[in-house]
Amino acid sequence: MEEVAIKITKAMAVITNIDGIPLYNTIQEAIDWASSNGYSGYHTHTYQGEVGYMGGQTHSNVIADIDTLPQNVTTITSSIVNNSGGGY
Repeated sequence: MEEVAIKITKAMAVITNIDGIPLYNTIQEAIDWASSNGYSGYHTHTYQGEVGYMGGQTHSNVIADIDTLPQNVTTITSSIVNNSGGGY
């Protein structure tokens, strides 16, 4: 029997991207993004009538560094374990 394990290391709920920067559903997600990209705090934007949260104290500070920011990518790690002992 094969066992398949899939691990999602960090999935954040992104509402949209504004100027290449993710806009999140929660303040904590925005703060986490800010922290991992060398910023602190958060600011808000309204997108399609919904308030979203973006990392960094101001939008202008973050977009000034847009070329040096890593891409917002979800990492998926998978492994396959075969416990059958061989054969078919």
